[in-house]
Amino acid sequence: MKFENTGIETLTLDLTRLDEVMEHNGMIRAGQWDYERVTYDYKFQIKEGIYYLRIQGFAVEGDVGSYDAYIKLMTPILGKHYYPHGVEYGEDEYFPEHLVKQCNKMIAKIYEEAKVFAE
Repeated sequence: MKFENTGIETLTLDLTRLDEVMEHNGMIRAGQWDYERVTYDYKFQIKEGIYYLRIQGFAVEGDVGSYDAYIKLMTPILGKHYYPHGVEYGEDEYFPEHLVKQCNKMIAKIYEEAKVFAE
């Protein structure tokens, strides 16, 4: 599921500031990066299953590995985890309404904090 028109996809931030904002909101980057891309996840374990809110970005300048990059964020997505196959984001997936509302609140909060540092 894509969260369209959230404002997140309009932001470009310094990687260090972006990491701070995401960490403050419980989003984890961990090892999910390469020299050009980053992925931040928030894991939801609810009675309907395991879901991940994911916000990805790519370097428009610099290098992620050296912590010297400007990251353009992409449209946030929500996926359901299926063991052992991974996360599915398809339109035919079921996403509980309470989960979607919580994700929208998180995305709005991240946007408000991140836009202060955006270029």
